[in-house]
Amino acid sequence: MSDSNHTCTSFFLAGFPGLEAVHAWLSIPLCAMYVTSLAGNSLILWVVRTEPSLHQPMYYFLSVLAVTDLGLSVSTLPTMLPLYMLGFRRVAVDVCLAQLFFIHTFSFMESSVLLTMAFDRFVAISNPLRYGTILTSPRITSLALAIVVRSASLLIPAPIMLKKLPYCRNHQLSHSYCLHPDVMKLACADTRVNSAYGLLVVLSTLGVDSVLIVLSYGLILQTVLSIASKAERLKALNTCVSHICAVLLFYIPPIGLSMIHRFGKRASPCTLVLLSYLHYLTPPVINPIVYTVKTKQIRIKMLRLFQGRNRL
Repeated sequence: MSDSNHTCTSFFLAGFPGLEAVHAWLSIPLCAMYVTSLAGNSLILWVVRTEPSLHQPMYYFLSVLAVTDLGLSVSTLPTMLPLYMLGFRRVAVDVCLAQLFFIHTFSFMESSVLLTMAFDRFVAISNPLRYGTILTSPRITSLALAIVVRSASLLIPAPIMLKKLPYCRNHQLSHSYCLHPDVMKLACADTRVNSAYGLLVVLSTLGVDSVLIVLSYGLILQTVLSIASKAERLKALNTCVSHICAVLLFYIPPIGLSMIHRFGKRASPCTLVLLSYLHYLTPPVINPIVYTVKTKQIRIKMLRLFQGRNRL
């Protein structure tokens, strides 16, 4: 066993099953997605930083979400684009373990950020007069730090535990980047502890966060329905639309992906890849677009920016 463990120096990534012949063509929309993600999230950070009217808790949380989306995009990019553009499938074990640590860490960070944004909307709608005193800058900084510490500390044991496993089977992964359950399946040892730990982490992050988000929106809905004016109700709900879209886009794919990896032995490889791409690639691209379209202040600032460039 130990010899097999030492001989495993690399894993092999996989692209989209059945479309290997057109991987080079698929790299074009993938590049467009990465450029959109990096440019869109960077632009949101710049707008929030340079526009004094956006120096409010809601936009600070949006900035944290943009940083998380940038981290998620940067984590998947180093293996995904070389695979589709150049056909590079081999990835060193240590690089693979580092990648899965960052991918899952940023994914759990995004879950925590979405939870804090739901809390932000609840405070803004249910107690607007105390909004500024409850969500002060020091508290926002503390929340951001807690999000990073929570996500990273939960993920640190995962690559360490995987590193100790012997890998004496086929080293073919199911995705174009490394994920904890995918690497774990390649081990030729008892992985029940690893699987239980991974499931516990998912439930204590994505699971708990999603339940608390639902409860937050239940309370928000209760508060909104108690508002007498229909116009005020619509205005309050409209501030939550972009966040609800981000929540649905983020939470639905990973729940299915985690369950299929553990219990869906006969699941189609295409289903796994599609769910994985929806979860890890789509939110960093869609979030900046949704928040720009639905947030008037950001939309106006960006329009002014592009109009100023056109004049030049």
